[in-house]
Amino acid sequence: MDYESEKVLSDYLMMHYGKHEERMPWGFSKLGALDFPAQTVSYFTQKHVAMSLDLGCAVGASTFHMSKLSSKVIGIDFSQLFIDTANELKENGKKAYQYQEEGNKFIPGLAEIPEGSVAGNVSFAQGDAMNLPDGFKGFDRVHAANLICRLPEPMKLIERLPSLVKQGGELVLATPFSWLAEYTPEENWPKEDSWEWLQAGLSEHFELIHHSDEIFTIREHVRKFQLGVSKVSHWRRK
Repeated sequence: MDYESEKVLSDYLMMHYGKHEERMPWGFSKLGALDFPAQTVSYFTQKHVAMSLDLGCAVGASTFHMSKLSSKVIGIDFSQLFIDTANELKENGKKAYQYQEEGNKFIPGLAEIPEGSVAGNVSFAQGDAMNLPDGFKGFDRVHAANLICRLPEPMKLIERLPSLVKQGGELVLATPFSWLAEYTPEENWPKEDSWEWLQAGLSEHFELIHHSDEIFTIREHVRKFQLGVSKVSHWRRK
């Protein structure tokens, strides 16, 4: 998947900001109502904190949701196009785009930041989740949705997480464990069950609070959708 293409940008704007009837224009209303960025962020406790980090933030909806209960949130993504778009949304509160109906037919759409977001609490920057600045440490909350199985060396991020999250801080990870050689060399795939592998990698420094399976959809056009099931887990730093 080319995360610098306008088509993928459109798909992700729809996933993050699309209206229910745009996400799923058919009679499958439950799928249309899925708001994956809001759902994963809802795993955090409902208290206000100082500093949060959103890794693999894409076009930023989860970062904006985190701003409701955090004085400062940094959103990081490897795609410069995604970050430029998220910054445009921060500055203007909205962004016009087009999403595919079929073939060469496109429909105007409008992405708007979630109600209750505090755009002034948010900053976005292009970056590599496996090579974060040394100064990134001690966050109250770290969120990473559908990121781990898109990294060349996922264990490198897992080993960094204890320093990113302060003692008593919270971590929310979501991943469908969609291991693909185009993103992660096979030698870096888990050798055992992926969920067991993730728990083993985190259990020394984190306590598992809650985990569940959450559906997400990505609309490609009016008759084609990606449907995935992400394992979402909530952890507390020991």
